[in-house]
Amino acid sequence: MAAEPSEYDDELFDQFLSDRGHDTTPVRWDRSYNKLQCPDCGALHDTSASRCTVCGWTPN
Repeated sequence: MAAEPSEYDDELFDQFLSDRGHDTTPVRWDRSYNKLQCPDCGALHDTSASRCTVCGWTPN
């Protein structure tokens, strides 16, 4: 029987990835004045946006 994943497992996996050159920080909206800016395509959205209507990106 397998044990449930723990927060320690996530930290260990993040360390494994970062040791190999991967970025493990969550990607969030960029800010441009009073708008949210999509980090993938650069489209601007209202601050209430939950996904990019141009490319479909969603924050982690």
